[in-house]
Amino acid sequence: MSESHQDALQQDVDLSAYNSFGVPATAAWFMAVETQADVSAGLEFASKQRLPILILGQGSNVLLLNDFPGLVLHVASRGIAISSDRVTVAAGENWHGFVEHCMDAGLHGLENLALIPGTVGAAPVQNIGAYGVELAEFFIELQAVNLRTGEIEVLDKQDCDFEYRDSIFKREPENPRLILSVTLELSHDWRPNLSYRGIKEALPSAEPTPQELFDTVCAIRRSKLPDPAQLGNAGSFFKNPVISAGKYQRLQASFPELPGYPDEEGLIKLPAAWLLEQAGWKGKQRGAAGVHADHALVLVNNGGATGEDIFLLAQEMSASVLEKYGIALQPEVRFI
Repeated sequence: MSESHQDALQQDVDLSAYNSFGVPATAAWFMAVETQADVSAGLEFASKQRLPILILGQGSNVLLLNDFPGLVLHVASRGIAISSDRVTVAAGENWHGFVEHCMDAGLHGLENLALIPGTVGAAPVQNIGAYGVELAEFFIELQAVNLRTGEIEVLDKQDCDFEYRDSIFKREPENPRLILSVTLELSHDWRPNLSYRGIKEALPSAEPTPQELFDTVCAIRRSKLPDPAQLGNAGSFFKNPVISAGKYQRLQASFPELPGYPDEEGLIKLPAAWLLEQAGWKGKQRGAAGVHADHALVLVNNGGATGEDIFLLAQEMSASVLEKYGIALQPEVRFI
């Protein structure tokens, strides 16, 4: 390992600032990485010391349950390159800032995904989506370092195997990768996606400008979701469950007000927030961990909560929905 890389290694680093819940946890070793060479140096060190590795960007979709005994690689790369309708962006760029940059450059499609917290590198892992739009619609490829082999890989959309809030990166923990950059194909033509009813109703006009759609999405998100800088959270904690049409009909017999939305495969997607609200969770507190007063799908750190506090609250919430509706909620948040 070079002298500069040795200097970049830090010991016993507090990770409170590197997870949006703001829960306390300590990394035995910590290294910010910007290039492939940085990643290679980190892998060499971890291999020699026989350390597990954890990749963290802004920690917007993780819940740290304990101290981490290995090496945290913090993705800190920067850079955005535009060529016609294609844009390649470094994994360490802030997602919301990237969406705004593209819009200002006349590249459209991502406006519905404004204000989603986290880095660009985390976006394909989760296949982020909001208000009728998913990342997968624009995805071309990404470049990543395979942490087992140290080799650079280029993965296209088929390789990533995107599904609803899911991808190969979540389903193959035994084959970890650190994403270096992401390439998307956007459009200079303005064709807003207004399929989400709440967006259409909130817009100031039937033919919005890109800025109007962007601002409307931001306003809706701010009205529903607390700022992690002010109140620790990871946005929506659970996925919206998807069930068969038959099961939906059976549930409606007992719960006539149960909302459901058909998807492209003939299944029915249920709003997890509605299920949790009906189960009485909105605004509930369990010590320093709690459920946001305005959104039953958002778990919060009211100050001083540990990862375990939030995890136990989530388990209690999920169990109550299973008991009442026979539906098992799956977390969006990844437990570390």
